[in-house]
Amino acid sequence: MNQQRLLDEILPRVTKPGRYIGGEWNAVRKDWNNTPVKFALAFPDIYDIGMGHLGYKILYYILNQREDTLAERVYAPWTDMEARMRECELPLFSLETRHGLADFDLVGFTLQYELSYTGILNMLDLGGIPVLAAERSLRDPFVVGGGPGVFNPEPLAAFFDLFVIGDGEEAIHDLVDLYLNWKRNGSSRETLLLQAAAIPGVYVPRFYQVKYDETGVIQTVTPTRSGIPPRVQKRVVQDLDSAIYPMSLVVPYIEVVHDRIMLEVMRGCTRGCRFCQAGMIYRPVRERRRETLLKHAEALVKSTGYEEISLASLSTSDYGDIQGLIQGLLAKYGDCGVALSLPSLRLDSFSVDLADEIQTQRRTGLTFAPEAGTQRLRDVINKNVTEEDLLSAATAAFKAGWDSLKLYFMIGLPTETLADVAGIAQLTRNVLRLGREIRGLERKAGRVKISVSVGCFVPKSYTPFQWVAQAAIEELEEKQRYLRGLLSDRAISFSWTDAEKSLLEAVIARGDRRLGKVLYRAWQAGSRLDGWSEHFSFSLWQEAFAAENLDPYFYSHRERNKGEVLPWDHIDAGVSKQYLLEEWAKALAGEVTQDCRYDGCSGCGLCPTFGVKNLLVGGGHPSEA
Repeated sequence: MNQQRLLDEILPRVTKPGRYIGGEWNAVRKDWNNTPVKFALAFPDIYDIGMGHLGYKILYYILNQREDTLAERVYAPWTDMEARMRECELPLFSLETRHGLADFDLVGFTLQYELSYTGILNMLDLGGIPVLAAERSLRDPFVVGGGPGVFNPEPLAAFFDLFVIGDGEEAIHDLVDLYLNWKRNGSSRETLLLQAAAIPGVYVPRFYQVKYDETGVIQTVTPTRSGIPPRVQKRVVQDLDSAIYPMSLVVPYIEVVHDRIMLEVMRGCTRGCRFCQAGMIYRPVRERRRETLLKHAEALVKSTGYEEISLASLSTSDYGDIQGLIQGLLAKYGDCGVALSLPSLRLDSFSVDLADEIQTQRRTGLTFAPEAGTQRLRDVINKNVTEEDLLSAATAAFKAGWDSLKLYFMIGLPTETLADVAGIAQLTRNVLRLGREIRGLERKAGRVKISVSVGCFVPKSYTPFQWVAQAAIEELEEKQRYLRGLLSDRAISFSWTDAEKSLLEAVIARGDRRLGKVLYRAWQAGSRLDGWSEHFSFSLWQEAFAAENLDPYFYSHRERNKGEVLPWDHIDAGVSKQYLLEEWAKALAGEVTQDCRYDGCSGCGLCPTFGVKNLLVGGGHPSEA
C-alpha cells in the first residue's frame, strides 16, 4: 500500500481523517514479518462507535500479550472514505501497520447489531477477501464471528468460516493455538475447520445441514460429518476475577463513544426481564473482587490519563460490593479530578444515592427504564418494578439536585394495549409533576425536563418472547403518533425508533440461512451502515426480499409454534427451552419471577449445565453474604 498516497491524496478529502491514521497512545505495533499469527479485529461500524466497545478492547489486549500473535484494529470506513478507497483501489486496512484485511491470517468480527451485517460483507469485499466462505482458498484468512449475534448466526452462515459462541477470553487462545499447529503442518482449510469444530464453543456452519418443510419451517439441523456436535455449547469464563483484563487502552485522537475507562465489575444478570437477550445469554452472574477492580483502575488511570471511570455491567448497582468499590475509588481519585459514572442503574432510590455520591462535581442526566407504562405490562415482561419505585427514585433524584431525567420505554410488547401506551404518558406526567413540586421549593421548577425515549420491541433468540410475533409497522407507528399527542408539554421531549428498522432487526434476529441471499443482494444494491438513519433504505431491502422470493413477515410477524425447530436450536446458550416456555406461559398469566440470586433457583438450567453457581464477590451466595 502506498501510504504517502493515502495520506496526501485521500485523507484531506474525507471527514474526520483521524478515524484512519492510527498511531494512537497505547496502540500496539508489532514486527509484522517476525510474528507468526496475524489477527485482525474488525468492527462492523465506524471508528467512532467501534472504539467504545469493551469486548473488542479485551481481545486486543489478550492477543497482543502473546509473543506469537499480533492483533490490529480495522473499522468500517464512512461512505466518503470508502468511495476514495475504491476509486484509488486501496483495500480496507488495519490502523496499526496499514496492511490490507486479506493479509491477515484470521479476521474476527463482533456481531453486535443486526443492521451492521451488510457492513460486514462490505468490509470483506473492500478488504479483498471473498465474501462467500465457500469461495475462499488457502491464500485467504479465516473469518471468525463472536458477540451476542452468534446466538443466532444462521443469516451469516454463508459468509463466516466459524463462530465462537459465548465468552472469548479462553476460546481465543484455543483458536490461535490451533491455527499455529495447522500452519506448521500445511493442511487444507477443511482440516482446520474440522479441528476447530472440536473446540468447545466453536460452531462451523459448513458442517451442518438445514432441511425445511413445504411451508419454509425448519424440520432438522444435523451435522454432516462424524464427530461434529449436534449442539454447540457456549463458552463460559467461570472465574471472572482471575480472567485477564486490559491494563492499557488505546486512547483515540478524536471524540468517540464511551471515551473513558471501563471497569467491568460483573458479567451476567439474573433479573430475568423476558424481552432481554443479554440477561439470558450472559448468565451466570460472575463478579470481580473490589481489590481486583481497584488494581485495574490504578493501572488504567496511569496508562491512559482518562478522567472518567465507568463501572460497566448489565446492572452495576446489583454488584455485591458496590458501596465498598465506590468508596475505594473515591478515596483514591476523588481529589484528582477523575470522575465515576454508573451507566446502568436499578430503578430505586438506592441507585440514586449511589449516583449522588459519585457526581459531586457535575450533574449528568439520570436514566430510568420502566420499560412499560402499566403495572400489568411490567408484570408480563417481568420488569419487577412498580410506579412507586419510579416515583421514589425520581423523588430522590430531584431532592439531590437533578433537574433532568430520562425515561426509557418500549412499545409493541406482547399483550400491549392502547391503555398501556397511555400509561407511558401518565407515568411521565406524574414524574414531571413531582419534579416541579420538589424543585419548585428552590424556585427551579421551570428547569425540570423529562426526556422520553421509546423503542420498538424486537423478539430475540433465547428469550421467553422468542416465539412471539412482532407488532406490525403500521401498529407501531400508530402508537408512536398516539403517544406523541399525549406528551405535549414543552418540558417533555419525545424520541422514538424507526419502526421499519425494528422490523428488519427482528427479521434478521430470528432468521435462518435463507436470509444470507437477501443480505448479499441488499449489500450488492448498496446497503451498508444501515444503523445510520441517513444510509438506511427500507425500499432497498424490500426489493432484495422480493428478488429472493422471501417474505420478511414470515420471520418477524409470525408467531412460532412451541414445538417448532428454531434456527438457533443447535446453539446452546445454557438456559433451557423448557424454562423459556414456562416464562412465556407466566408472562401470559401476568406472573413474575424473582431474581434467583436472592429468591431461590428459578430453574433456568444453566448452573447444572456448566457446573457453576451465580457468584457474588468472595465466591459466596446471597444467603451467605
